[in-house]
Amino acid sequence: MTDQQTRQIVTRALEQGAGVVRLMPTWVPRSFCVPGRRLRLHPRDLYALGAQRGGIDERWFSSTTKADNGPLTADDEGLSYIYVDGQKATLRDAIGLMGQDFLGKEAIDRYGGWVMYSKFFDNMYPLPHHLHQSDEIAANVGRVGKPEAYYFPPQYNFALDTFPYTFFGFEPGTTKEQVVDCLKRWDEGDNGILQLSKAYRLTPGTGWDVPPGILHAPGTMCTYEPQRASDVFSMWQSLIADYQVVDRAMLVKDVPPDKWYDYDYLMGMLDWEANVDPNFKDNHFTEPCAAGNEDAMHAAGYHENWIVYGSEWFSAKELIVYPGRTATIKDAAAYGAICVQGYGRFGKHQVSSPSLIRFGEMTEDEFFVTADAAKAGVAVTNLSTTEPLVILKHFNPGNPEMPRRRK
Repeated sequence: MTDQQTRQIVTRALEQGAGVVRLMPTWVPRSFCVPGRRLRLHPRDLYALGAQRGGIDERWFSSTTKADNGPLTADDEGLSYIYVDGQKATLRDAIGLMGQDFLGKEAIDRYGGWVMYSKFFDNMYPLPHHLHQSDEIAANVGRVGKPEAYYFPPQYNFALDTFPYTFFGFEPGTTKEQVVDCLKRWDEGDNGILQLSKAYRLTPGTGWDVPPGILHAPGTMCTYEPQRASDVFSMWQSLIADYQVVDRAMLVKDVPPDKWYDYDYLMGMLDWEANVDPNFKDNHFTEPCAAGNEDAMHAAGYHENWIVYGSEWFSAKELIVYPGRTATIKDAAAYGAICVQGYGRFGKHQVSSPSLIRFGEMTEDEFFVTADAAKAGVAVTNLSTTEPLVILKHFNPGNPEMPRRRK
């Protein structure tokens, strides 16, 4: 597709939606994961890309980032598509060609574009203890670092699956020598690294902030994950729950080849003080906080919470519009949106949260809202007489309304 054709499609989408464009579902498989079956993807389509690619246990939102899934990764895997009148163009190309129309001049000048994405991550079993590298470390392999955050939407957690607990960091008092010993015992089965860590019970409607360099072994809740636009990681656990062996290649996926057995280098990827922080929960557990005066919001027919906040790289809100009500919602910056419950109108578009999705088919639940449309306000109507309309919204860096984390 030429730039001119892309621009024509995107311009038509912007005009029809008055600055709000509809996005297609973006599905991502992981060869080392088992789908948790809560993404509302049809059971027959969980392995739609082939068993050799692994099951689909992620849906990416507002993504201009290609997934890093090995040599079989498709050229557009992980990229979001704008959809209008049966035609489509990637959000990455749209922002590349018309960035100021989407994000505004200030965001383009300051950040260079849309530098975050969000996802639903849905796994049947826990993941291995792993970290995401910082900018400084990721630069050694030509990448950027990856902070991320978690929120556990109740609408996608009707089942908690096998292990609704997440390990974070290490117990205070753990030594670096103990950790290195675990890495050196990689091929002995369980390298014992979780024996040095602590698990926290996960609670729907809450979340966690996870900066780079912090080890974490995510549990089995379906997780909404705003994050920086990067796919770097390093896995530090050799055996998951006595059933899945983790290849050591996953430890050094984003490590220079000459450092694969350099344990000083590997340990240097950790933010050591954050990992052994005795007040880890106080500093990283995230409870929702109201995004405005609650009485005023309720009188206007809605409630809005900040559910991810405090990061310099992203933030997120939860919008709830009450049954039978319409609310015009203004925001200070462009955002992506995913509807998790209910149906109605989102600006000029119909919106509904699907019950079951076939791979490759369109939905009415995902949008991208330009900066101008966000600032002018989007009219959101709940057409149900009984059920709330619930939408999660993810923002680029620099939203001036984002609160600081409570200490």
